Amino acid sequence: MTIQRRDFLLLMGGSASALALSNLTGCGQNTTTQKSTPSVRESVFSFQPIKGPIPLETAGFNPEQQQVQYSSYEVVDDLVLPEGFEYQVIAAWGDQVGDSRFGYNNDYLSFIPTGENAGYLAVNFEYISAIPWMETYQQVIGKSLPFADVKVALASTNSAKNAINAYALPDNDPVKTKIAEICQAALLDQGLGVISLRKTANGQWERTNSPADRRISGISGLTDNRYLKATGPAVAVFRKQTGQGYIDKFGDRIIGTFANCAGGTTPWGTVLSAEENFQAQVPEPVYADGTAFDPSTLPFALGDEELFGQGNVFGLAGNKYGWIVEIDPANPQDYGTKHTWLGRYRHEAVGVRVEAGKPLAFYSGCDRRGGHIYKFVSRDQVTNPQDKTNSQLLQQGMLYAAKFNADGTGSWIALKAETPINPDVPSSIAGNIILLPLGAKAEKSDLKAGYLPVTQDEAIAQYKQNYQKLADLYTGNAKEQQGAILIDAHYAANAAGATCTARPEDTEIAPNGDLYISFTSGAPDKQGGSDIRVFKSPKGEAGYEYGWVMRLTEDNNDPTAMTFRWQMLATGGEPAAGGMGFANPDNLLLDPQGNVWMVTDISTTKLNHAVNNRNAEPGKSISLSGLFGNNSMWFIPTSGADVGKAFLFAMGPMECETTGPCFTTDQTTMFLSIQHPGETNGTRKNQARETRQFVVTTTTGKEFFQTRQVPIGSNWPDKTPNAPPKPAVIAITKPSISANKQYQKIQLAT
Repeated sequence: MTIQRRDFLLLMGGSASALALSNLTGCGQNTTTQKSTPSVRESVFSFQPIKGPIPLETAGFNPEQQQVQYSSYEVVDDLVLPEGFEYQVIAAWGDQVGDSRFGYNNDYLSFIPTGENAGYLAVNFEYISAIPWMETYQQVIGKSLPFADVKVALASTNSAKNAINAYALPDNDPVKTKIAEICQAALLDQGLGVISLRKTANGQWERTNSPADRRISGISGLTDNRYLKATGPAVAVFRKQTGQGYIDKFGDRIIGTFANCAGGTTPWGTVLSAEENFQAQVPEPVYADGTAFDPSTLPFALGDEELFGQGNVFGLAGNKYGWIVEIDPANPQDYGTKHTWLGRYRHEAVGVRVEAGKPLAFYSGCDRRGGHIYKFVSRDQVTNPQDKTNSQLLQQGMLYAAKFNADGTGSWIALKAETPINPDVPSSIAGNIILLPLGAKAEKSDLKAGYLPVTQDEAIAQYKQNYQKLADLYTGNAKEQQGAILIDAHYAANAAGATCTARPEDTEIAPNGDLYISFTSGAPDKQGGSDIRVFKSPKGEAGYEYGWVMRLTEDNNDPTAMTFRWQMLATGGEPAAGGMGFANPDNLLLDPQGNVWMVTDISTTKLNHAVNNRNAEPGKSISLSGLFGNNSMWFIPTSGADVGKAFLFAMGPMECETTGPCFTTDQTTMFLSIQHPGETNGTRKNQARETRQFVVTTTTGKEFFQTRQVPIGSNWPDKTPNAPPKPAVIAITKPSISANKQYQKIQLAT
């Protein structure tokens, strides 16, 4: 389905009270602040759409021409942009940042202006791609790590998973020392960074290396006393001296931040960073009192293609990760605060709604199959949206989880002790499974499992008999109990009846206050799936892989409302099947004109995977993800003759994601992260490539064959033979507009 013209016109709003994007936040696209009159300018990025791997309705070819034009396609190991655009690498993995280095797998970006053509660029570093990181570490960083020695040691343990509880080894054990060296390097390459930039007279960006340039990494505080702080009810759990589970003895001090995916930016100039897949490095489950599982439950693991459990050797407490981190880029002494009222789960992004005279409203999604949409509402109201003391409003409030009804309405469920237990039944969820908290009454032998997997509807009735409200599942005094609920937010939300959704990634606030949500995939896994009454393919099928974009409107446009309306506005997939031509939408960017820029998140192992046959065997399905080529970036105008159509703006290098797009205030530069090039095959050696066959369809559904040339591995960004692939942040410009800064109307040639 395509986005309807009426819906996009509504997106902008027309009244004098419409919300407008704050100029202060620069690239902080996830923010709205109240202004007296909206200011709508035309975008400076006019472009001719590039040709992608499959026919599109916006590509300018009729169905007969499509069979000829798309009979062959060459994938390129570079960022492919429209004619007239160019990019510049701003910083890449290994570059110096303060007393540290630019990390790995850069993601969310936020540009905080400090003057004309100058500002701070805050950067998230999400995770380690084991294959290219281990392969190229010595070449890029200039020193070696003891991978081979540790692999030999792990093999001698006879562990089928090449894993070991390094935390339990004596401190003088040489194996523990070597594991710690590897993990320290890996966690150093995750977290956040701040770099200072300015644009030169010739239109190029350069780093100025200000005193504010710094890293906040996965090991901040381990040896340098740069601990992160925490606010909110979970602090009472962190400060426990005794409990059911593991306590790290650091109290409310926290070592590091990692798994930093997307984020948001506040009108007062701070940046919010979302800790997502923390469960790969520390244990996710917690006890009823909110204390963590022992580090031994997620041992360190190292293989040729994996590097997990990086927190094990340091004894990191799992309940201190999976939060939203706030930093002030301009303050060199700020190493981050985790606000626990925002909940602990696999955060992807933060949509920030700030209006004078009203409480704050922060929206975020849990990027897992079956994850929920959450809203935090502050107890107190905003006086001045630009006042830095607004950060204190995050210390008191309430966290809610969304309940979507099939009729397009919904409500917010408070995650507090008095909330009734009312989980959805498994038969309403793709994959027929929901995980629930074990609760305070669980037998000790059951606690090892972490959570209760429920696959039969009848078991839900029994669960509701055993537990009537969230207070029955969690223990402690009032503050500790609330802290435990927030620490276990995903599972508490499952128990309270929040809707299981389809990998919610970005949560973006539109100029009129609406919330736009990208759902990447509705396919289930062993831990959960999406509600089959809400998340359907264009043909009404459940478990749909290719994603959606939803609009959520609070009743009465009130950020504190307890009810809302929702509507699916766009669906991924092939045009002939009712999709818009993209697959797996991820980050969204709304420019000041209300136009939508979107990047995709196709799983790396599926990129360009051959599709030789579209006929599935009975009871089985065929993945068509390989048809869509490399991950890409799209533009969807919200006004004019092309409203609601999707135009292909960019294709990324091999095996990468394009992430974190954001504009400078004048819209003459777009910053973009290129994450994990070469993630599956590492360095492209000797210009290696394969020829693969695809059964492609025209926009009207007629099948034809395509021969595709696919590079194996990546040499980006250096693009020289055998060069190591490196994640990097780039600046995209159109020299013709950067030179004169004239605003031009978007002219989409088709």
